[in-house]
Amino acid sequence: MSIGALADRRASEERITPMQYMALIYDSEETRTALSPKAREQMFSDYMAFTKAAKEAGVFVAGDALKGIDTATTVRVRGGETLLIDGPFAETKEHLGGYYLLECKDLDEAIKWAAQIPGAKFGSIEVRPVMVF
Repeated sequence: MSIGALADRRASEERITPMQYMALIYDSEETRTALSPKAREQMFSDYMAFTKAAKEAGVFVAGDALKGIDTATTVRVRGGETLLIDGPFAETKEHLGGYYLLECKDLDEAIKWAAQIPGAKFGSIEVRPVMVF
């Protein structure tokens, strides 16, 4: 093997492979709906700025907001029968409101980005690595 090929192989082996992390945004619909129109507009602007920064940094893979919990349907199959329940899976104060799929070098970087998601100011962000099969 040539020195150049060996250097190329070593560099590729040493390169950090980014992982994908799901940043799940949980918040209270009561808190969100209680915001003034001006505060809602500011929150929207903050989300757009965060999304732009994540894209420019190359960590953004995907992200979307979810419609309200009144649109949720929970599906369970028990004994071969499909059961439907209107509403979210669990009765909690905070609900899944959206997500970002981020590609970061490690959990520390994913947490750094998650802390910048505007919903972290009044809700919580759950960060989980994505399993790759």
